[in-house]
Amino acid sequence: MREAIKEATSGIKAKDGGPFGAVIVRDDKIIAKAHNTVLFSRDPTAHAEINAIRAASKKLGKDMSGCVIYSTTEPCPMCFSAIHWAKIDKVVFGTKIEDVAKLGFNEMPIKDFTLKFLGNLKIEIEGDFLSMECLELLSKYKKIKGETY
Repeated sequence: MREAIKEATSGIKAKDGGPFGAVIVRDDKIIAKAHNTVLFSRDPTAHAEINAIRAASKKLGKDMSGCVIYSTTEPCPMCFSAIHWAKIDKVVFGTKIEDVAKLGFNEMPIKDFTLKFLGNLKIEIEGDFLSMECLELLSKYKKIKGETY
C-alpha cells in the first residue's frame, strides 16, 4: 500500500488526475503500479486501478490469478469489475468511496462488498488498510484545490 500511496502522491504533484494510486502484487513482488491519469489523458477510464491492470496485463496477460491489488481508495464499480475480469484474487483499499465523494468526485455509492455479494464473486476484500495515510492523500488534494470529476 505504501507504493500505491507514493504513486498517488506523484500523480497529485504532476496534476495527472485525482489522489489515487494502485499497485498489483503477485508472490510479494510488484507487477505494476500506477496512479490516476484522468486529467492528463482526458480519459475518464484512466483510474489508477485500470492503469495498473493495463500495465500488469502486458506482463501477465489477461489472467491475473494469484494477484492482490492495493488501491488507496475503494475501487469504483468500473474498477471493481475490471479487477473481477482480470481474475485478481484480492482487493486491499485504504479510504472508502464516501470519503472521495465528500471531496466532490462523482462517485457511485455502490460498495465493493455489495458488488461481490450481488455477483456471487470470490474476490477477497480488505478495507481500511492504512486508511489514515490514504486520507492524508485526500487532504493534500483538497488543499491544492485539485479538480474533481
